[in-house]
Amino acid sequence: MALNHLTLSLQFGDLAEADAALHRAALPRHSVTRWIRHALAADAEITVRIVGLEEGQALNRDYRQKDYATNVLTFDYTQAPVVTADLVLCAPVVAKEAKENKKTLQAHYAHLLVHGTLHAQGWDHETSAQDAEEMEAYEVEILAKLGVMNPYA
Repeated sequence: MALNHLTLSLQFGDLAEADAALHRAALPRHSVTRWIRHALAADAEITVRIVGLEEGQALNRDYRQKDYATNVLTFDYTQAPVVTADLVLCAPVVAKEAKENKKTLQAHYAHLLVHGTLHAQGWDHETSAQDAEEMEAYEVEILAKLGVMNPYA
């Protein structure tokens, strides 16, 4: 499988100092690059921003009219010839979900980055049950190639 070219910007917003170290350790640049590249069907320019609760909630409220912080937000700008997108992940939400689902923080980040990257390319699980099943199956396939267990099992 030939992997596509990726220009990646990895950013960390306002996180508590202890949290910042934990999330930085779970997101080494080479791993983030690998996870995203495996989900790409084209060359891409992607910014990944890890944020705290306040920024995560503000973005979800302002852009989706949902007044709570969610795990991942995808802002997709172009899909061809180059995928350009921002993926915003809310660190406290990701950590809470990982703990609740008995996953490592790194495995949950891998899943959410694959998920967000698919959204950036037009995949959507909210349009129909069939679309949701297809996207989920593709995520599981990509994650298996990365050595990450099925997050839906």
